[in-house]
Amino acid sequence: MRHASRAREFTMPRLTIINPATGAPIDEVKADDAGSVAAKAGAARAAQPRWAATPMTERLDAIRRFRAALVAEVDTLATTLTREVGKPITQSRSELSGLLPRIDFFLDQAEAAVRDEHVFDGGGMHEQIGHVPLGVVGNISAWNYPYFVGCNVIVPALLTGNAVLYKPSEYATLTGLQIARLLHGAGVPSDAMQALVGGGEVGAALLAQHIDGLFFTGSHATGMRIANELAPRLVKLQLELGGKDPTYVRADADARTAARSLADGAMYNTGQSCCSVERIYVHESLHDAFVEYFLAAVAGFKVGDPMDPSTYIGAITRAAQVDVLDAQVADALAKGAVLRCGGQRLSGPGHWYAPTVFTGVNHGMELMREETFGPIIGIQSVRGDDEAVALMNDSRYGLTAGVYTRDEARARELLARVNAGSVYWNCCDRVSPRLPWSGCGDSGIGLTLSTHGIRIFTRPKAWHLREP
Repeated sequence: MRHASRAREFTMPRLTIINPATGAPIDEVKADDAGSVAAKAGAARAAQPRWAATPMTERLDAIRRFRAALVAEVDTLATTLTREVGKPITQSRSELSGLLPRIDFFLDQAEAAVRDEHVFDGGGMHEQIGHVPLGVVGNISAWNYPYFVGCNVIVPALLTGNAVLYKPSEYATLTGLQIARLLHGAGVPSDAMQALVGGGEVGAALLAQHIDGLFFTGSHATGMRIANELAPRLVKLQLELGGKDPTYVRADADARTAARSLADGAMYNTGQSCCSVERIYVHESLHDAFVEYFLAAVAGFKVGDPMDPSTYIGAITRAAQVDVLDAQVADALAKGAVLRCGGQRLSGPGHWYAPTVFTGVNHGMELMREETFGPIIGIQSVRGDDEAVALMNDSRYGLTAGVYTRDEARARELLARVNAGSVYWNCCDRVSPRLPWSGCGDSGIGLTLSTHGIRIFTRPKAWHLREP
């Protein structure tokens, strides 16, 4: 048996990790296959009842130790993240530091969120609601914010007593393995929290397992394939998909302040975020001034080595996405858009794209309809509020939307009319652990974060208790 195990390990597939900023391999790791995924799923199924029976205080302590380990190793973890996804090093450190308040929220709220609710007591009958773990949770995660997106699922799932089968994106594998290592070191049993390494074939193998919930973050196309695969089995499913996030700058807004804020919202993480600002509508009276301020802000963003602390625009993580960006630029130019800066790949090894700004755009262009996921933005002039709202809602997505104005009452009125899971007044590209993160339309189903995002990893159990 020992020799057979060694032979299997020797023949296991390997995954090569590429640095998108240089195109050079940086590591090679052992990948999973259908057999190893099945074995890990079986081990998770066996481990889950023991983990669920572990007192909440011990589960909380394990996550506190995980948090401390993130702080202790922040420089190493940030370097790994930057090397494998091309994120500028200052933004990698910011992601890690930004994770800490989310963990603190879960630590503070988890116990109360799943505490039994006593809802009726009278006539000899007592009624209460319990919150029990789903069981084994599958998590197919994303590469663009692997600590945020992964831990939005992993941490509350573990705190509520679930076992987790976690498949990080193949483009953030090393970071995913670091998350698993730190959790194990913090006291989470290795069978109750397992990383699955590989690409789409490993994700497909995960879907074939006996799981009680599947939480996916990624593209709409992949989300639909997952939904179709799991529908006959009635597995609890959550899909956090894409966005085509709009913002409207009203005539009374401060053009300079709005432009600086939205340039950051469009270009941060090289535009590779589901909640990056992807469409901007500006009142015609403010349009020209806004565009000049916006271009000046973008011109100040340094493109370069992601390991340089002064770099703001890093590499495009996936080589295939560069073709998508090229296609959107070509389509916009062919249909009459005005290119104000950028519009092309950058030379050198790796995958790079220049920060790109278009004006004179309209909804006949892919740039204003399909998710970009890169440093490209279209700015469209509008005549007033009603036109802006109509254009903001002219999308199959509904993740985030914002309004810049000095008038709070008007902002609230407009944002109430916009189809989006999160709305912003005078800000953008912001996520809070206290608020649910959700979308409508093709942006997905379900939610993470907030107390709702803790309870989603449980199912309610109704207790009817009559005195004898």
